[in-house]
Amino acid sequence: MVRSKAQEVRGIMVSIDSRLQEVKQRMAQAALKAGRDAQSVTLVAVSKTFDAAAVRAAHGAGQRAFGENYVQEAVAKIDALVDLRPQLEWHFIGPLQSNKTRVVAEAFDWVHTVDRLKIAQRLADQRPAWLAPLQLCLQVNISGQASKSGLLPSEVPAIAQAVAALPPERVVLRGLMAIPEPAPDFDAQRQPHRALRELLQALKAQGLALDTLSMGMSADLEAAVQEGATLVRVGSAIFGAR
Repeated sequence: MVRSKAQEVRGIMVSIDSRLQEVKQRMAQAALKAGRDAQSVTLVAVSKTFDAAAVRAAHGAGQRAFGENYVQEAVAKIDALVDLRPQLEWHFIGPLQSNKTRVVAEAFDWVHTVDRLKIAQRLADQRPAWLAPLQLCLQVNISGQASKSGLLPSEVPAIAQAVAALPPERVVLRGLMAIPEPAPDFDAQRQPHRALRELLQALKAQGLALDTLSMGMSADLEAAVQEGATLVRVGSAIFGAR
C-alpha cells in the first residue's frame, strides 16, 4: 500500500518524538547517576543535513535548541522556520571561516566553535545591536588530534581573557566546547571530558564568569554528563543516520 505524504510526515514526527524521549531519558539517567539535576543539562538537537520539516517535527515534540554545522544550509532552514524563530535557539557548531562570520552573527544565538580571537572579534563587530548578545564557546582540541579544529589547552587562557574583554552587549564568552576522539570504553570516554571540565575550572579560578561545557554526542553523552556537560549535542540518535 502506498503511503500518502501526510502519513509519511506523521511517521517522521512519531519517530523523532520517540527518539527525542529516549535521548532525554539517557541524559536524565546519567545526570541522576552523577548526582546532578537533569535540568542542568540542555539537549542541542543537531539537525545538520536534515530539512526544516524534521526540525519542525522536533519542535512539535518539545525540542527548542538546534545545532547546525553549515552556514548556507542553516540560514535556509532558519528562514524556512521564521514563524518559529522566537521559540527556537540556534547553535552554530561547525568550523567558522572569517568570510561567514557576518551571516552567523546575524542569524544565530550561540557559536560553539570559536578557535581564534579574530573570529570572536568579527562576531562582536558584526552582531546587530538590536539582538541579544551572541553566546560564545571556545573550541578546544582536547584530544590533540591533528585532524580536529580547536585551540590547544595551553592556548585557551590567553584567548579566553581576550574574548571575555569584548563588548558584552555584543558577545558573551560562556565556556568551552570539544569533540574528543572516539574512545573504546566508558572510562576512556570520560577522560577528555574531565580534562575539559578541569580546564573550565582553571579559567573560573582566574576570575572568568563561565558556566558552559558543550560536550558529548550520541555515542558518549553519558560520559559527558557525568563529567559536567551543560550542553549535549546529539544528532543521529534523534534524527537517524545521515
